Amino acid sequence: MPRIAYFGPSGTFTEMALAEFESSGSFDGPVERIAAPSQAAALDLVRAGSAAAAVVPIESSVEGSISATLDSLALGPRLQIVAETELEVTFTILARPGTDIAAVRSLAAYPVALAQVRNWVADTWTDISIHPSNSNAAAAEDVRDGLADAAVSTALAGERLGLAVLAAGVADHDQAVTRFVLVTAPRVAPAPTGSDRTSIVIEELPNLPGSLMRAFAEFSTRGIDLTRIESRPTRTGMGTYRFYLDCIGHIEDAAVAEALKALHRTAHIRFLGSWPATSANGTPPPSDEDAALWLTQLRKGVADL
Repeated sequence: MPRIAYFGPSGTFTEMALAEFESSGSFDGPVERIAAPSQAAALDLVRAGSAAAAVVPIESSVEGSISATLDSLALGPRLQIVAETELEVTFTILARPGTDIAAVRSLAAYPVALAQVRNWVADTWTDISIHPSNSNAAAAEDVRDGLADAAVSTALAGERLGLAVLAAGVADHDQAVTRFVLVTAPRVAPAPTGSDRTSIVIEELPNLPGSLMRAFAEFSTRGIDLTRIESRPTRTGMGTYRFYLDCIGHIEDAAVAEALKALHRTAHIRFLGSWPATSANGTPPPSDEDAALWLTQLRKGVADL
């Protein structure tokens, strides 16, 4: 039975995403779920060979990219994303049984979750202290342990800990979605589907004027649709950044492969994977079949092309 790590503890949205991967057939059979205290810890279990894969959140439609996941993927031995799933995210406000919502004076919350319910919290309580927690499920555990009166959490965590629901379906934004990815050791990418996502990190660019624009041009001149461009500090000095790029397409697509080869000539890049996209929000790269046939015929000496 494969061991699959996830950003825990039990009861997080990430565990729900792992259940989605299980039900969609991402694994050959039952798995052993291994809760990890952080995204980095979950990924390090894969690097150490203690887990066959890890599930971590990577992007929120409300708060944007999950920086802890991006940083963890960029550092250490390379890992590879092989699948994704998306969950609609609303939160459940939990408390110990018998707690009245009007009596709540302290609220445990994972910072990413708190940002998605901040307006609701302000409308519900005029005077409340915030207790930062390490995850949504950890917020529920903090309430169980008496560290806070209520928690921004999940229904699953409340059920497992025997907590009462003060409010359900809480979210400041309708149709909030979080994307989760399944990460393994480097392997052959899943076969292209025609609706794929490829992700890379430009870890180091030449310190020359226009080098970043030239990197972007490797995609634009080939008709490749970039769907995410983000910078994160390398933490090695002021003004030094990594660049995370997502594009529509697969490493087996000729245009994408050409762009990656061109980037490799001038920059240090890390391939994070090509995998089927849950929701395609861009234009696939152009087909290479006609141009490849034309070139083959030229090489064969065919006249009148």
